[in-house]
Amino acid sequence: MSPPRTHSQALFEAARALMPGGVNSPVRAFLGVGGEPRFIARASGARITDVDGHTFIDYVCSWGALILGHAHPRVVRAVQHAAARGTSYGAPTAVEVELARRIIAAIPSIRKVRLVNSGTEATMSAVRLARAATGRDLLVKFDGCYHGHADSMLVAAGSGVATFGIPGSPGVPEATAGLTRSLPYNDLESVRRLFAAEGGAIAAVIVEPVAANMGVVPPAPGFLEGLREITRAAGALLIFDEVITGFRLGLGGAQARYGLAPDLTCLGKIIGGGLPLAAYGGREDLMSLVSPEGPVYQAGTLSGNPLAAAAGVETLKILDHADYDLLDKRTASLVDALAEAAREASVEVTWNRAGSLFTGFFTAAPVTDYASVKRADAGRYAAYFHDMLNRRVYLAPSAFEAAFVSIAHEDRDLEQTIKAARKAFKALAAA
Repeated sequence: MSPPRTHSQALFEAARALMPGGVNSPVRAFLGVGGEPRFIARASGARITDVDGHTFIDYVCSWGALILGHAHPRVVRAVQHAAARGTSYGAPTAVEVELARRIIAAIPSIRKVRLVNSGTEATMSAVRLARAATGRDLLVKFDGCYHGHADSMLVAAGSGVATFGIPGSPGVPEATAGLTRSLPYNDLESVRRLFAAEGGAIAAVIVEPVAANMGVVPPAPGFLEGLREITRAAGALLIFDEVITGFRLGLGGAQARYGLAPDLTCLGKIIGGGLPLAAYGGREDLMSLVSPEGPVYQAGTLSGNPLAAAAGVETLKILDHADYDLLDKRTASLVDALAEAAREASVEVTWNRAGSLFTGFFTAAPVTDYASVKRADAGRYAAYFHDMLNRRVYLAPSAFEAAFVSIAHEDRDLEQTIKAARKAFKALAAA
């Protein structure tokens, strides 16, 4: 007799009849690791609970958005108070002004900012602005970096595109794809060669300053500085996609950590406090080209939605007093313990970390770019993922994603995670 279906299984069966793959974002379908997704009913702090009543320590944290953890009381109250006043107006609000002011105060390279609804919308708009400002068409990105699902960005992209092993996407016209050049991440010489050949036609270089959509891959020493030098010399713009790293690596994001000023910055995730909100911003002369001040059109009915903006403002208020150094140290301690657990079991794992985000790649070799990411053993990750899931630790259902530690993760959460990992690595070694 087969075991009874769980509530998650029943929901997934119903969802597949209603939505492509049963999900509204591909990686949620668990195709990268096998099995079926857990449908989540509620969450609090560092833990999520599925519809079958199983509670997990969560290292997805809504893909990095929830640096404060789930359902932070102050953020919940801010959203409740905003909702009681109305959910959307299609008109300006004071809370949008406050959120913009806080973003600009935290990130010196941003002098003006436009709020939008998603990271995809932010990067798409920043690229349009760069093309308008320079009068050029070509875009340069890096293999394995994911900048949303706009047509120009799906060339050699990371995240879900990497998970499913596809080179891009049907439906992207060849003419559009032909305007994007994708180079190896951390390979500055390839950038120099491309600019020598086509520099006069390149509008912008867009880069995750810490790659986090093919797993975590930090920049090599001098890589970001070289991009700044090359783009400035060629009259091209440098766009930092800090949708993940913004307010994650510190109040000033990756650019503050590495001491660089891009021309444009894309933000998301954390600035919405767990609600749909993103932004792009940069130099005043560039942002003044955006409609209605300038000719570059971009609009959105729900842009700056008062619920999301309220959640974002409250999140940034709390982060003003957050101890990022402590969060980094706690994450480093966790990763060190996971690495020791793998070594004890003689399981080869390379650990990459940047602040409070990390990835364990099942390979003995260094992981510095997309090519080395793809050499890691995704099958072993899938086995590890399911073992950890059975031990009530929820990791990303893909070998090509980051894990996130939040301020809500307590010592007991980390200790339980380490104990689970020791058992999971031993089981993997014995398999």
